[in-house]
Amino acid sequence: MQKIWGARNMNNLSIALDSLVANRLRSFLTALGIIFGVGAVIAMLAIGRGAKEEIMNQMKLVGVNNIVIKPAEVKKEEEEGAKKNKPQESDDKTKFSKGLSLQDAHSIQKMLSTVDAISPEMFIEHDVIYNGKSKRLKMVGVEPAFFSLNNIGLSQGKMFNETQLTGGEGVCIIGAGVKRKFFISEDPIGKTLKCGAQWLKVIGVTDEKLISSATKENLGIRDYNMDIYVPIQTTLVRYKNPAIRIEHRGWFEDDGGNNNNDGGSSNAMHQLDQLIVKVHQPEQLTESAGIISRMLKRRHSDVMDFEVTIPEQLLKQQQKTKDVFNIVLSAIAGISLLVGGIGIMNIMLASVLERTKEIGIRMALGAQKRDIVMQFLFEAVLISLCGGVIGILLGVLGAYIVDKVADIKTIISAISILLSFVLASSVGLIFGISPARKAANQNPIECLRHA
Repeated sequence: MQKIWGARNMNNLSIALDSLVANRLRSFLTALGIIFGVGAVIAMLAIGRGAKEEIMNQMKLVGVNNIVIKPAEVKKEEEEGAKKNKPQESDDKTKFSKGLSLQDAHSIQKMLSTVDAISPEMFIEHDVIYNGKSKRLKMVGVEPAFFSLNNIGLSQGKMFNETQLTGGEGVCIIGAGVKRKFFISEDPIGKTLKCGAQWLKVIGVTDEKLISSATKENLGIRDYNMDIYVPIQTTLVRYKNPAIRIEHRGWFEDDGGNNNNDGGSSNAMHQLDQLIVKVHQPEQLTESAGIISRMLKRRHSDVMDFEVTIPEQLLKQQQKTKDVFNIVLSAIAGISLLVGGIGIMNIMLASVLERTKEIGIRMALGAQKRDIVMQFLFEAVLISLCGGVIGILLGVLGAYIVDKVADIKTIISAISILLSFVLASSVGLIFGISPARKAANQNPIECLRHA
């Protein structure tokens, strides 16, 4: 019995294939909706997956649980508003802030229990010279926490030791790109670079950090491979402010130096270019950022000469926006599949009316209703499957073109291909049932009479 059922279905499948081949153009046009729908689904899923991975990589670059504090100009509107609110204060009593300083970093680390690590940073550009080669590079004054916060390891040499950190010694760690620029065929460890007017001894080389140009532009990330890292105290003592008094990692300032305090200016003389604060848990980010903002405002005499941002939250918001965009595009792709399914049902219903003679002859020769149903179901499913296969190829090609031409990262997964294949089969099965039943319910005598 099972063999007979199998043979009957194989015969029905063969008849369905012959019908599709005989009407190739109509079959192809019927499958177009499925082709574009499946292609759109695969391309959209690939773009969405690529966007998600890119966001995750960006989160790793900016650091998880990080709060970024940067100097900011005091807006003139705020100054004028402050004067209007307190007209009794004379101009010579305008509030003054020394700007973002190492003492701020010390206070945040001391007062905030949620802080896991803190990294003050200073940027200076200088002409770097070695063995007749010269290039203008960025020197970054940092502490060891900088490397862990930014996931930067060392491929050669070692980290700054306590003596180098507290004594302002002339040592540096160079990026992998700097090594390629100046030390192509020699070991850089122990060599000295002339950075500006100072000679710095190379004690380490960082690992290569691969960052796409698009990511650098979107996140404002510099090329870590082309930086020269020095202890922040070395930057203060040898380059920026010789009047800073260095104490054992205490970061205490001597106000009698070159702070250029003009007494009446509201322009902050920032010591740091950036301050990265890492908290223990993601749930602590918002609350910690608020506390840090209030603390710095008090320390800076109520002058808002800084800005506090949470890169992870900005990236999550960006991911949410992209998710909404992908959902909309996927919905459009789903509508394409629906339209394709309706097209299949429409053509199959028309086909039933055109092939009444064929249906009548088959039923007169002994074909049962289920044979007619299976024949037309096979036709609908085969159209969907063929459209699905072509749509998969189109979707993969589209994702590849988007990746290469539009520079948008796409990732094609086996799950998306399987999902598209299942969708295509389901569309053919669902929208082919009604025409198949209509064909099976035809009266063979009437079919032959009107043929």
